Amino acid sequence: MRKLGLGLLLAAATINAQEKEIPSKVFWNNLQKHCGKAYEGKLADFVKNDDFSGKELKMHVISCKPNEIKIPFHVGDDHSRTWVLTYENDVIKLKHDHRHEDGSEDKVTQYGGTNPNPGFEKFQMFPADLETHQRIPYASTNVWWITLDEKKYTYNLQRAGSDNKFTVEFDLTKEVEKPQAPWGWTGK
Repeated sequence: MRKLGLGLLLAAATINAQEKEIPSKVFWNNLQKHCGKAYEGKLADFVKNDDFSGKELKMHVISCKPNEIKIPFHVGDDHSRTWVLTYENDVIKLKHDHRHEDGSEDKVTQYGGTNPNPGFEKFQMFPADLETHQRIPYASTNVWWITLDEKKYTYNLQRAGSDNKFTVEFDLTKEVEKPQAPWGWTGK
């Protein structure tokens, strides 16, 4: 009887563990809910960045495929940046696609990293990958992270060994007018 009770307990624990969704998948599904929507952002109070200060900041979740989400990040009249997230093997990868106004790739592009694990339902982290190290050696110690809850999406960057941190926060409670397509956008 004791063995039967232990067996039932183990079976119940196994079923419960299988029912629990993977944190990265929960994050992914929650981000997909914003597909087609645009939101206004602002720099976190502690951020001092002349390239972004005083400019309209918008994110637009422009494209959602089962394993890829593209989010252009518009800074005033600069439409060069797109965050490209991919989901594979229960982890999320972040890459930065930078384009010139004519659509050609910027010299500094396709950098980012892959979360080394499934992360958390509301937090995904991306340490710089080998491609980033090879393209931009000074960014080898970069760590990006994104937080996502019902009210806010944040994009963050910090370089190990530096006190400087970049954070832009987007208000998900108020959808705004969609910006123009990002530079180089082909609808894919």
